[in-house]
Amino acid sequence: MTLDDVDTVYLTKEELESIIQKSFESDRLSVVRDVFIFCCLTGLAYVDVEKLKRDQLTVGIDGKLWIDRKRQKSSTPFKVPLLQWTLDIIKRYKDHPKCVQTGKLLSVLSNSKYNDYLKEIAALCGINKDLTTHTARHTFATTVALLHGIPLEVLKEMLGHSSIKQTEHYAKVLPIKVSIAMEELEEKLSKSIFSKNKKIG
Repeated sequence: MTLDDVDTVYLTKEELESIIQKSFESDRLSVVRDVFIFCCLTGLAYVDVEKLKRDQLTVGIDGKLWIDRKRQKSSTPFKVPLLQWTLDIIKRYKDHPKCVQTGKLLSVLSNSKYNDYLKEIAALCGINKDLTTHTARHTFATTVALLHGIPLEVLKEMLGHSSIKQTEHYAKVLPIKVSIAMEELEEKLSKSIFSKNKKIG
């Protein structure tokens, strides 16, 4: 299987925001949403977030909490600083019975139940995409990281890729980067060559 064969479903900024802001009457959907958003903001795969324990968080060079582990799938190291939103999710489950009993960071359901409930969440949020455990990781790589200027070589370390070619795959599936780059170019040109008082012809 080549990189081009890899499932590259990811959420747009608007779709991600709709899941974050949605209020669910069901606790099970709220829990799954929180785990999903945590993965959208860290790039963790299902197996890595499911096994993550509280005592496995480390203090990084910046004095903030990081996830500094090896991927379960490949044993490749990955390092991800935790954003404030992910810290808020962790705090929410500090006293959760399952987390207290197991020492796990989050209350993660089985992979099959997790994917089933993600389908419910997608429907309730009006998202016409097949949400799976992989979608959050792809969303982190594209909409969260690359779209906001994280360099490929940095993203490679956060995703735990052994090769930059794996990471480059995500850049290929993000055409909006071209649009944003042109918008930024137009803004720069309008301040230099094409000022408001200058016209072509």
